Amino acid sequence: MKAIQITMDERLLEELDSTDEARQAGRSAVIRRATSEYLERLRRSRVAERYRCAYGDGEGLGQEYEGWEDQGRWPRE
Repeated sequence: MKAIQITMDERLLEELDSTDEARQAGRSAVIRRATSEYLERLRRSRVAERYRCAYGDGEGLGQEYEGWEDQGRWPRE
């Protein structure tokens, strides 16, 4: 691991220090976990955005494929 230096609002730091997790595992562990959770949420958000871009917003396939919307469906019996 690499040691870093960060600036944090004193009130926020006091609140962090008052938690059981920070007292037991230490500030660094809590900040590492929070950063990891943040990055995971960001990754999931980016993946979801890519899906929205790839599969559209439900407005059809666009002018290029107009009239072909039903071609990818199973026929009704």
